[in-house]
Amino acid sequence: MNRHRAREIALQILYSLDVHPDLDADRAVALYFDHLLRDPGEVADDPGPHDRALVESLVREVTAHREQLDRTLAEVSRNWRPERLARVDRSILHIGLWELLHAPDIPARVAIDEAIELAKRFGAADSPAFVNGMLDSAHKRRLAGG
Repeated sequence: MNRHRAREIALQILYSLDVHPDLDADRAVALYFDHLLRDPGEVADDPGPHDRALVESLVREVTAHREQLDRTLAEVSRNWRPERLARVDRSILHIGLWELLHAPDIPARVAIDEAIELAKRFGAADSPAFVNGMLDSAHKRRLAGG
């Protein structure tokens, strides 16, 4: 499993946490790996402890920083409060923002491009442009010291 696939899985888990706020991050990860790992028609191997660790790290970190990520979303969005965003878009933005703000080993362009790819696969038709605009604004704001 590569980093892109880990982001896809983390997105699915974060979305489920958004839909089911009574579920905690550890339980959501366990449920995914125990029951939902395989895509229909896919021959799924055990993703291995390293790949699962990457998914778990993304889910835990995004969950732990969610309030900060939502504040950042509110600051860069002129027309939308975070709670009014589509759940898929919000979850994608949470991953992208976390990587921009807290993962110095991931170049900003990579974090933004990966989020756009998630939006293309999982979001609505206008999601890629929306995600790009929001993350680009957050990145520019960060560079300006905001």
